Amino acid sequence: MPVIGITSSYDRESGRTFLSRYYVQAVEAAGGLPLVLPCILSEGMVDKILGAIDGLLLSGGVDVDPLLFGEEPHPAMGDICPQRDRFELALTKRALAMDMPILAICRGIQVLNVAAGGTLCQDIGSAIRNPLKHDQLAPRWYGTHTIHILADSKLAAVWGDTLVVNSFHHQAVDRVAEGFRATAWSADGVVEGMESTVHSFVVGVQCHPECMYQDPRILALFKSFVEAAGK
Repeated sequence: MPVIGITSSYDRESGRTFLSRYYVQAVEAAGGLPLVLPCILSEGMVDKILGAIDGLLLSGGVDVDPLLFGEEPHPAMGDICPQRDRFELALTKRALAMDMPILAICRGIQVLNVAAGGTLCQDIGSAIRNPLKHDQLAPRWYGTHTIHILADSKLAAVWGDTLVVNSFHHQAVDRVAEGFRATAWSADGVVEGMESTVHSFVVGVQCHPECMYQDPRILALFKSFVEAAGK
């Protein structure tokens, strides 16, 4: 059974590290063994962690610090977590160097892009003309907008050419890192999926499929990830 390391969040007020149960349940349902990774671990632990897992799932969470991709903060910037940024960037860069299978979700796709040398749109509402609502008020398991998927992508192999997804973000991928390509977009042009062109399985999505994993079509993405981690 492939071991899937899942990154977590950190609450400064309480000192807790935490993770939504949906990530754990989605990985288990896909045939993997979930292992939650505290985001406050030091960068010196990265090699030991990657030696203990078969695949890396980068989870959602707070904004990525724009200084990490060469920009000053936008007025709409939300909460950031420096400890998590440092740990996840180091973890992701090393995992990419090892060609470890990676599935990156919401904040995760943004961390993945920054780790590989890309940049982010800091605030969709002020940067995109006529944007859709990307921070829905509907239940987390309910899809609220459509994404269009590139035909010859890993994402299309499991999700087809269109899918209605949920949405909880205001940052997004801007300039896609070298060695990657955008593979899905919403109707307003926001990047909703990307994948590596040089690694065996490195896929990022902007939505939160873990909240919708009980849909067999959605779960297929997790199954393909876990299968890649088991090879």
